[in-house]
Amino acid sequence: MPGSANGSNGATKTMGVLTVGALVVVTAYTVALGSNGWLWFGWVVLGLLTLAMVVTQGS
Repeated sequence: MPGSANGSNGATKTMGVLTVGALVVVTAYTVALGSNGWLWFGWVVLGLLTLAMVVTQGS
C-alpha cells in the first residue's frame, strides 16, 4: 500500500523533529542550570532511535 510507506516516512520525520527539539531543550537547560548527564544520556538514546528509524526506512 502506498499510504503505509508515507505513514512510516512521516513518523521518521516527526522523530527527527522531536530529536532536534530535544537537543535545543537540553542545550538550553545546560546553559541555564548546568549540565545534567541523564538529560544528555536520554538525548543520545533518542538520537540513536531516530538514526535506527532512518536506516531501517532506507532498507
